[in-house]
Amino acid sequence: MLKLTYTETGLHMERVMAPLEVAIAQRVVLAMRLGQHLHIEPGRASFLLPATAPSLKQLEQILRVDQTQAVMVTPVDQEFVEATVYGSWIAETTDAEEGVFVTVVSDMAEFLLLRLWEAQTQVSFLA
Repeated sequence: MLKLTYTETGLHMERVMAPLEVAIAQRVVLAMRLGQHLHIEPGRASFLLPATAPSLKQLEQILRVDQTQAVMVTPVDQEFVEATVYGSWIAETTDAEEGVFVTVVSDMAEFLLLRLWEAQTQVSFLA
């Protein structure tokens, strides 16, 4: 499972080995124990990836083989593509800008998405 955490300082992505249902259930229990409101809804998240990264072609091949519609890769310009993933948004309110987005795709697609995102963040820090 991929977990995208949106905060006021940006996006953080990580792979989580727990099943989606378990991760969401744990978050619900935590919110209940802390007396927090919690909103969970299906949705999509998008982020930029480097268009020239060698593993981008490999990701596109994996997505074709998997025949998944949980991930779409769309060209933005010569430097970037936009990856859109479908999953569940978890936040305190319906209009929150901070929260967690979780999605499940194949292990290889998760690995490549994370690797591509990490490569993009390293490029951002160097620029």
